[in-house]
Amino acid sequence: MIKLISIGLLFFLLFLLQKIVYRQLWHKNLTVEIGFAKTHIFEGEESGLQEIIQNQKKLPLPMLKVKFKTDRHLIFGDSVEGARTTDQFYRNDMFRIGGGEKITRTLKFTGGRRGFYEIDGASLVASDIFLTSQMVEELPLHAEIYVYPKPFDSQELRRSLTQLNGEVLSKRHLLEDPFEYRGIREYQPFDDMRSINWKATAKTGELKVNQKNYTSLKSIRIYFNVEDDNIMKKEACVEASLQLAAGLSAFFLKQGIQTACYGNGVDIKTHKPFSMEAKAGDGQFDAICRGLARLDLEQPAASFCGCFEERLFSEAKGTITCFVAPNQYDDFLELLERYADAGNEFYWFYPVMGSGEPKLPEKLKKQVRFIHLAI
Repeated sequence: MIKLISIGLLFFLLFLLQKIVYRQLWHKNLTVEIGFAKTHIFEGEESGLQEIIQNQKKLPLPMLKVKFKTDRHLIFGDSVEGARTTDQFYRNDMFRIGGGEKITRTLKFTGGRRGFYEIDGASLVASDIFLTSQMVEELPLHAEIYVYPKPFDSQELRRSLTQLNGEVLSKRHLLEDPFEYRGIREYQPFDDMRSINWKATAKTGELKVNQKNYTSLKSIRIYFNVEDDNIMKKEACVEASLQLAAGLSAFFLKQGIQTACYGNGVDIKTHKPFSMEAKAGDGQFDAICRGLARLDLEQPAASFCGCFEERLFSEAKGTITCFVAPNQYDDFLELLERYADAGNEFYWFYPVMGSGEPKLPEKLKKQVRFIHLAI
């Protein structure tokens, strides 16, 4: 009897001791990292969220929970265990990790919707060896990913761009830039004598002229207006407007044309309307897409006319302007009519649901390109 009591007492002391040891040491030399495999993806593209747990002590952890949340528009799928989705995606992963062990787990997800998504912190929940108590610690960490709008593409848009491209190319070749050197070619009868490269002529024995880049068209400007104050919201058309802005940017930048992009959507970080000055190259497309991803359409759009009217008219020379807007509010229509009356060239890409086409003022009809979205 005494022996049984002694064994029971010893077991009880060991039980208390292990509880004390785990409470004191469970989080020591334990590192947990959570990060996205890529810095950005496009809508509909798949990527991974990586969890790395490393226990750099001899004490094993029979149960370790890692809890965190992300936005519900990062779609992890119904097959993911330990997760629930409401307005956020709540992840609750359970691990058993031995002493000196490292575990890496990758969770596949799809970028379901354009946006800028962050993970700010996680909760760690551990247990003692008998799973009789829980220890909790908040883990400061930060991970973020951009989901870029998928550049809009359709046969209808391609036809519009083919027509627009012909007009853009014709305007690019109206005037040579005397300061933009592109190469040397043979002299043609229509060349200006001042363009002759006498050094190259002397070397070859034939008349050679400097070939310049064409800059009569300095840049393309894309303006998007995402104001949507009607009772019946046009969320799909508004999102399509941002996809169109991305698609137009990609189209012109691939041709080496400097492209600017402006819009009255509010940046979720800076709380300012979108503004990207004209540049060329792949970096410009990435910068435009990052800005579009950060737009918070839950916030009221800024006044389009208030933000861009002065810039629109003052910088009209030497550029073609593309507007993207899914609504036709009076102040916006009046602005476009005045812009047309001033002799400025522009195109309005107008996303609409289904096959219908809203009525527009007569003087704007030639500039409008309706982009029909599937219902």
